[in-house]
Amino acid sequence: MDTLSFARSKPTYRVVLLCREIENAKLNIEDLETFVVVADAGGVSPAARRLGVSKSIVSRRLFRLEAALGVQLLARTTRGAALTESGVAFREHAAKVSAEIEIARDTIMPTGDLRGRLRIAMPLSLGPTHFAPVLAKMAQRYPQLQLHACYSDRIVDLIAEGFDCAIRVGYLENSNLLAKRIGPVYLKLVASPSYIETHGAPETPKEVMAHQALMQGTESWKFMDCDRVVTVQPQGRFKSDNGIALTAAATAGLGIAYLPDSLICEYLRSGALITVMTGYPPPPAAAYVVRPPGQHPVRKIQVLTEMLIEHLEQNPCLRGRAEN
Repeated sequence: MDTLSFARSKPTYRVVLLCREIENAKLNIEDLETFVVVADAGGVSPAARRLGVSKSIVSRRLFRLEAALGVQLLARTTRGAALTESGVAFREHAAKVSAEIEIARDTIMPTGDLRGRLRIAMPLSLGPTHFAPVLAKMAQRYPQLQLHACYSDRIVDLIAEGFDCAIRVGYLENSNLLAKRIGPVYLKLVASPSYIETHGAPETPKEVMAHQALMQGTESWKFMDCDRVVTVQPQGRFKSDNGIALTAAATAGLGIAYLPDSLICEYLRSGALITVMTGYPPPPAAAYVVRPPGQHPVRKIQVLTEMLIEHLEQNPCLRGRAEN
């Protein structure tokens, strides 16, 4: 076996050869960024949806990139696209280059100007009412910025699903994501008068276990016992991944619910819902902007975060009230 054949048979040497090809090739940065999105999305169609362009444009960019490199990066299948060995090696480097280019663009961009694409995941329960006005204001202020928002109460995988950042409300789970607090959120344990009349109201966290809980899934509920946090694992037959649906179930008398005050304030004012177990309030929560780990947050995310903080400070009713 000659030296070149031996080199091509080893993954490490293939990476070296690929890097040499990259150095010698005149690459289009848009093609490079598109490849990263396709690799992360698992195919041309989902990548096109993320980028907001047609599948033919994505395919054209991939073809151009592969032609410039002289290697096949993706193996097309009926189910999507899988990275070739060269594609796996190239994806890591392409992602780093794309990130550095984004930082460089931010650095040289005129002050006050934003462009490119910002893909954001927001909660469906509060996003349209609490945070969507900020996106509209941001789009008006920066006409060259593309804003793509996805509203869902499920916890999305930012990296796998191609989001630049997300807004999350409540208590953050331990993760490698970077988080910036944008404002406080007040939670309450509530039930309808009809439920309380029939089943009574829990007076301690331990008594919560004897009640029908309206939950998003298998979450824990936290309460303050003086300066100590008490955690319970509630049980119930009604579950929904949407806070508005849980509010409707609570007003219908199906159980007790653990919800943001800003979501239920009108029902509390009208008497359709009543705060219960006030001696053990939920600990303070917050709203956050979270993003994948990295040394430098892109300026688009910084600007969005600053606008959200300002919006919540100017509209305290959106955060709810600390008092019972």
